[in-house]
Amino acid sequence: MPAIALLSWLLTIHPNGFAAALGCGIFVLGFCLALMALRTSYPHATLGYCNTVTTVRLMLTSILVVGLISPMASPWSVVILACINLLLDGVDGWLARAEGTVSKFGARFDLEVDSLFALVLSLYAVQSSPLGLFALFLGLPRYLFWSAQFAFPWLSGALPERFSRKLVCVWQIAVLLLLVSPYGHEPVVQLAAIMAILALIWSFALDVRWLWCHRP
Repeated sequence: MPAIALLSWLLTIHPNGFAAALGCGIFVLGFCLALMALRTSYPHATLGYCNTVTTVRLMLTSILVVGLISPMASPWSVVILACINLLLDGVDGWLARAEGTVSKFGARFDLEVDSLFALVLSLYAVQSSPLGLFALFLGLPRYLFWSAQFAFPWLSGALPERFSRKLVCVWQIAVLLLLVSPYGHEPVVQLAAIMAILALIWSFALDVRWLWCHRP
């Protein structure tokens, strides 16, 4: 918690109390949910550095929430923190394989942090880029897909690994980083964002089709 407060101060200069409380609350909620899942579905004796790194990524995402609400957030500070978060995303999976602590829990924990990270960046893009509310299409698909599972339970089935899905996710985050940077108003960035939205729709459509064809 002190780390969140300190880094939030560096990011926003003078974060308001509500923003700081919300950022800390999101971290605590995410951490508690992860602990609950850890107790019921983690097969290894040690937590592993991989899940520690994912927890750090959750903390960085929570700090970005503080900057999202506080008006004095520096665009370059946001970009730097987001880039660190993205780089660490490649580290946790590598550590899990190196340590032999690969698990469904770790994969789900990583996915949920990725989804929250993308949503927060898309909210930044709504504020700063010409795309406006259309930028939400770069952060909401995962949550729309999750919400649809309540009406269509077959959507909660396990999906096979697919390289194109990972490629689209990397493209999604890269475009979001460009949108929240000072270069977000460039026409080429706007075009890349629109293409990323279409790629996300295509990728989720493939998953829905696969789950429909393999529903119980």
